[in-house]
Amino acid sequence: MSTIAHRHADVDGFNVFYREAGRAGAPKLLLLHGFPSSSHMFRDLIPLLADRFHLVAPDLPGFGQSDLPARDTFAYTFDNLANVIDRFTEVIGFDRYAVYVFDYGAPTGFRLALKHPERITGIVSQNGNAYVEGLSDGWNPIQAYWREPSQANRDALRALLTKETTIWQYTHGVSDTASVSPDGYSLDDYYMNRPGAHDIQLDLFGDYQSNVALYPAFQQYFRTHQPPFLAVWGKHDPFFLPAGAEAFRRDLPNADVRFFDTGHFALETHAADIAAAIAGFLIR
Repeated sequence: MSTIAHRHADVDGFNVFYREAGRAGAPKLLLLHGFPSSSHMFRDLIPLLADRFHLVAPDLPGFGQSDLPARDTFAYTFDNLANVIDRFTEVIGFDRYAVYVFDYGAPTGFRLALKHPERITGIVSQNGNAYVEGLSDGWNPIQAYWREPSQANRDALRALLTKETTIWQYTHGVSDTASVSPDGYSLDDYYMNRPGAHDIQLDLFGDYQSNVALYPAFQQYFRTHQPPFLAVWGKHDPFFLPAGAEAFRRDLPNADVRFFDTGHFALETHAADIAAAIAGFLIR
């Protein structure tokens, strides 16, 4: 077992918590989590890769143990999440790295790739979308808020922030729900219920439309730079459909696309399989 260090980085006055493992000098892999989780979601994956890679998994701003500034002092947009993580990589010396993107981690990581294509050695997308056809009907309430950002439409999204919905995100599409540890969704629910956290998440739901607007730019980046690309997809994801994984091949003909018999949080059930796929991909 590799030791996982739990650290804090001062990113221009913003505290970013992160997990780190592996040998300095080994190929670097940046792990970016999604909603409503934190770097805790990588707790099983990191030890499986730490003998070959230098891994770093930060908590995004407003998530996990990273700072949760008030909304009147920090605008919760995906541009700002990416800006903090971009500076974070510079502060810790991650100059060239592969990136693992999941859910919210995808628009964050793809922004880093757009800004610094020379830094990206490869991309692993685990249910991290960049194509309209990957969006399921589960996005309809959020898209209604984009079209009409009324208080009523905003309040309707609070149903997505309940513990019951979080548990459903972890267990939907999983053949044996007993294989899903309650630790992940229980911790997510704890963080979700901190003062002010719900409105922060509603802000990000509203700003997610900025990611969809950037899909053409992300796709142009793929076509232009042809980064080595691996998609590892829980095929029963209720939010990001398998068509979104297949679509990467349109712009990245050499993309390696693999599906697993699980849901959105694929690492909860298939960490060993995904680790093996990543190791083979990045070593190649």
